Amino acid sequence: MSGPITFLNTLAAVLAFAALASYVNHRFLRLPTTVALMSMALLGSLALVAGGAIGVIDTGRAEELVEAIAFDQVVLHGLLGYLLFAGALHINLAQLRAAVAPVATFASLGVVVSAATAGTLFWLIARVLGFDLPYIYALVFGTLIAPTDPVAVLGILKNVRAPKSIETTIASESLFNDGIGVVLFLTVLSVAVSGQEPNIGEVLTFLTEEAVGGVVLGLALGALLLVLMRGIDAYQVEVLLSLGFVSGGYALATALHFSGPITVVVMGIIIGNYGRVMAMSEVTREYVDRFWELLDEILNAVLFILVGIEVIIISVTGELVAAGILAIGAVLLARFISIAGPAAVFRAFGSRRFGPGTVAILTWGGLRGGISIALALSIPASSERDLLLTAAYIVVIFSILVQGLTFGPLVRRLVATGRVNGGAEPSVPAAEIDDAT
Repeated sequence: MSGPITFLNTLAAVLAFAALASYVNHRFLRLPTTVALMSMALLGSLALVAGGAIGVIDTGRAEELVEAIAFDQVVLHGLLGYLLFAGALHINLAQLRAAVAPVATFASLGVVVSAATAGTLFWLIARVLGFDLPYIYALVFGTLIAPTDPVAVLGILKNVRAPKSIETTIASESLFNDGIGVVLFLTVLSVAVSGQEPNIGEVLTFLTEEAVGGVVLGLALGALLLVLMRGIDAYQVEVLLSLGFVSGGYALATALHFSGPITVVVMGIIIGNYGRVMAMSEVTREYVDRFWELLDEILNAVLFILVGIEVIIISVTGELVAAGILAIGAVLLARFISIAGPAAVFRAFGSRRFGPGTVAILTWGGLRGGISIALALSIPASSERDLLLTAAYIVVIFSILVQGLTFGPLVRRLVATGRVNGGAEPSVPAAEIDDAT
């Protein structure tokens, strides 16, 4: 006798699977955690779907459970804020200052260029395959697939010894470009759904308010949290303060129509740099770091298992799969163009950061993940939704499994052959932060 599907029993099932899969990976597979957990969840889900297709298994219960998860809400308004803050805590502010121009360019103009290019190429692919896809919906696909996923990127970077300048650039870009990407997606989707012509002035104003508002709110909340933490020396309270500020800050940003992702990233950079030096004892630093590292690992495990099981509700036909496979090349080409163009400009102005090897690393390391799937799932039911969702899912699976597993070997090969110089530009020592504070 089966009971009702509730949040608690769904969470229990996901956590139990995460624990078992993590044990199997640590004991036997030794793969990057994100790759291993998503692979095991995906294989299990595909086996379930196959069993349902031949009539051996009734998949109705599994589909009901997956649909009840509300993946888009769980990711965009649940997991994302905590994962971004945990990642931002480890961004070196001195290194970020040295790379601020390329990071800002890739996270803003690069996202726009990538979205427009990927959307246009996907529209051509759809037309060739016989889909009657309006161009505006192709741009919806471009905007949801353009931003790199910080959770996937940071998860892979943990296992790759990339040159510090490249690591800082790709990690910082992935943390900041979500805010721009989500705003672009919502803007283009509203145009697609309403059928009204976009007002460029209103779009630019909306983007500016979201981005600038997120930065300002993040600075204000980060400074307030810093002041509160300086006034006490109790690691239990300081850990709780950080957790409360991330939760409340993300919710407040959303209510004010600011970018929640940008807000928590700015807070994380402030606490991860100035908070460590000015407001934490050695004991507090250790507890804050370990708490957020552990929370990051747990939420990462949950997220990538959810990505794997979402295949249960994805429409699968030959034409849809073909569109998704071709979309992989379109997305990679769009990413290359969005990186290579600005990189050429930076080289023309004397920067030594962006040789051909660095462009290759930034292109291949621009992983897509749960955020793209969450955005695709938020599209209202329509004849275009299945095509966009299936294509996005296939791109994400390829990105995590293929790009994620080959990113490390690519970096090592390019460094070993001298095509990437880890010390290409002098970086500011981390100790400069201590001197500045």
